Amino acid sequence: MKALAAILLVQWFAACLSLVAVETPKNATPVLIELFTSEGCSSCPPADALLQKLDAQPVPGVQLIVLSEHVDYWNHIGWKDPYSSQLFSQRQNIYAQRMGGSTVYTPQMIVDGTSEFVGSDGLQALKAIDKSRSAEKLPVNISNISLANGALHGRIEIGTLPESLHAHSADVYVAVALNHAESQVLRGENEGRRLQHVAVVKSVTKIGSMNKSKNFTQDAAIKLEGTPDPENLRIVVFAQDPNSGKVIGAALQQIKP
Repeated sequence: MKALAAILLVQWFAACLSLVAVETPKNATPVLIELFTSEGCSSCPPADALLQKLDAQPVPGVQLIVLSEHVDYWNHIGWKDPYSSQLFSQRQNIYAQRMGGSTVYTPQMIVDGTSEFVGSDGLQALKAIDKSRSAEKLPVNISNISLANGALHGRIEIGTLPESLHAHSADVYVAVALNHAESQVLRGENEGRRLQHVAVVKSVTKIGSMNKSKNFTQDAAIKLEGTPDPENLRIVVFAQDPNSGKVIGAALQQIKP
């Protein structure tokens, strides 16, 4: 019976990943998925492809909020990833410290700040999502989005921290990402390949912290680099326990001109 249950579980996971985009219901549980990747890494394209499948919302009742964070420690082998930043390498190192000092690697996927695994492993991804979907989450709301004077503006509102979350405080972050990006790689391990990505993070900004005493409300202004196409932008807001790294609330909003 256990073997049959395992086979059925694998079949269900595979079916989830084969689904096309579906409409996410308003009451869906948000789950934050971060992929640490690099265009200089030959093992990363399959993970990038998996992230695209997850971005299509294949799991009913769950809103998968994906972020592609390109690290910079592969840039020395012949190809400088145009989307890479030391900021994302540092963020990955912080996760490694929180998770027992494990070695950083690519591709690495982290779900809700607590589960980590090889980023191309779809089965592990869906197991982690299934685990996170039952976790209590803070309501996060993003409103009044606008672009003005080279900055993205928005109002962020998050509910009060309940005792049941066992978190004394939470840091609030705003990530701005490109819906779609691609590169023709000319050198390095992926030489000759045209790589495509979703939710490519341009910046992650800590805009404040919250505690149990009151709701978090803030009008945020995030400076943008260059003049990105507003139709190719998304904003992700998430609240994260500064001690465990657990993501206790998240929301995504597409930017409309």
